[in-house]
Order: sequence, then structure tokens, then C-alpha cells
Amino acid sequence: MTVDVSQLVHLRSHRPEAIAEAAARRPRRSLLNDNGRLMIVAADHPARGALGVGGRSMAMANRADLLERLCLALSRPGVDGVLATADILDDLLLLGALDGKVVLGSMNRGGLQGASFELDDRFTGHRPEDIERLGFDAGKLLLRIDYDDPGSLTTLESTARAIDDMAARRLPVFVEPFISRRDDTGRLRNDLSAEAVTRSIAIASGLGGSSAYTWLKVPVTDNPDDMAEVMAASTLPAVLLGGEVGDDQDGAYEKWRGALQLPTVRGLVVGRSLLYPADGDVAAAVDTAVGLL
Repeated sequence: MTVDVSQLVHLRSHRPEAIAEAAARRPRRSLLNDNGRLMIVAADHPARGALGVGGRSMAMANRADLLERLCLALSRPGVDGVLATADILDDLLLLGALDGKVVLGSMNRGGLQGASFELDDRFTGHRPEDIERLGFDAGKLLLRIDYDDPGSLTTLESTARAIDDMAARRLPVFVEPFISRRDDTGRLRNDLSAEAVTRSIAIASGLGGSSAYTWLKVPVTDNPDDMAEVMAASTLPAVLLGGEVGDDQDGAYEKWRGALQLPTVRGLVVGRSLLYPADGDVAAAVDTAVGLL
């Protein structure tokens, strides 16, 4: 699919109400597919200023190119939906690419990559009322916790209230927790050890006044053999996140394959590694990931 940017701009400037109209008539479906699984393509990175993929620092900077990759991914059999911020989802609505798909709105993007306030991750994206108004299916939020950074406490509290607001609307919310710390250069790093991921799951599972609509979005640990013990920390349903996989795409697939057999793991939410694979073949990368389910 070729994206006509001039047509999108024309609609946005002359008929901005077309976005709400497209959302209102969008055919919807259940969250999980017939096999009880979920395959979501993620594209909420640009709003956090995270445009790089591998060695390409501005890989996600071209919006038309990103939209074309997303439309291709969403067209592949077995892809259930997309996770993105309002600007991208609005474009996809206008393109008709979200019909019959699961749509996750990205809720907190205030913790800009590399910023001094990165861990004070304010909710600058979709609000629960936006997700409800647009008829989207769920929300997603990022929860990075650094025991040495007071900004993490603000994020913890606001995350709990967002979970409450989503539960009040009976809308699922996917919580992506990490234990994080800054390295010697000041760059934020996520700890993927079994102990850290287990601790992050335990913290995230207990936030809010109800966990009825809370899902977890978790990474595969440094040692994939630890995942069974790690995922035993909670009974909340979970999906695996993709993250950066570098050139070892096959190795990433194998890590996901093993973790997908665990009882609480229901699917995958993968972004850059599928949209910008090292060999450039988006369809093949997506099809391989779908095959793991």
C-alpha cells in the first residue's frame, strides 16, 4: 500500500472530523483471536523521541514510510492489531487500516528518551476517556522503576490511577514494567535479569484498586530458561514484548517461542524488529512471528 500524504493532509486540514467518523464506523472484534492468542504490532516509539532502529538513528522518522510498513504488517494473516499514539492511529483510521483490528492506545509518552526527566513518565498520550470515546480496545502504559530516581514514584502513582480509570470503564490496560537504572554515561538501562523482571511484575500486578482489567507486557529475560519461574510471579495474563533484537532475529524468535508456551503468556507485542528487520522483508518477519503463536 502506498500512502498518499497529500490526501491525509487534505483530510486533516479540511475535514478533521473524518477521524472521529472513521473511528465510529470501524468494525470491531474481540481482544483475543479464536485461538485465545494476540499478535500486536507496536509503533508508539516516535512520540518518546525514540526514532532509532539498530544503527539507523532516524529509521522511524519518515511517517509515510512507517505508515506503509504498518499497513503491510496489519494486512498479514494472523496480525490482530496495533499499538500506537494518537497521531499514528488517526492516520491509520483515515487509511481504513484498523477495520476489524484490535487497537491499543499508548498512554504515557512523557519520559522522553535521554531526558533528565525520563523516569517521570507523565501521561501525555491517550487518556482512558479517549480510548473509550474512540471505541478502541485497550490501553498500554510504560512503567520504568529506578530505586535511585524520585521520578519513578510519580510514575507509579499516576500508573495506579490510570489502571483505576481503565478498570472503571472495563477496558484492558497493558502495563509494561521494568526495573531500570542509569549507567556511567547517564543512559537509562533496563535490567533483564530474572530477579529484576520478577520484581517488576510483582510491583506492576499490585497497582490500582482492581487488577481485573490489567495485563502485563513483559520482556524475555537475559536467560530465557528463567522465564517459567519469572512468570510464576503473577496470575495476570501477559504478552511478550519484542524490543531491539539486533541482527540475531532467529535468536529472538527462539526466545519468544519458548516463553509463549507458559500458561499466562497469551501473545506478542512487537514493533521495530518486525517493521524494520535487518533484511528489509517486513512481510516475512511478521509471518514468522505470527507462526510462533
